[in-house]
Amino acid sequence: MFEKLSDRAEKAFSPFTGIHIEGNRELVAEDCRRIEECDEVLMQFISGHLRVQVWGSGLRAYDYKTGGLVIRGRIERIELAERRRQHNEKEASGKH
Repeated sequence: MFEKLSDRAEKAFSPFTGIHIEGNRELVAEDCRRIEECDEVLMQFISGHLRVQVWGSGLRAYDYKTGGLVIRGRIERIELAERRRQHNEKEASGKH
């Protein structure tokens, strides 16, 4: 029922996120914090300390309420970019 303290600490401080790819038809991202762009050609979201862009066609987002994100469609390209440290510190302190 309650998440272990060590699991919560790992999620809070780990710069890595779990991203699983099934062929070119499905991507599952753990710890999706925010979807920034969502259309049939581009899905952009924040997961852990990464900004992830998924390019393709017929893309659709599923299961966002579970804390993760499932993207289905024809995936052509995936781009990962580490978010700036200053932005992360502001977000953690609640300042924008």
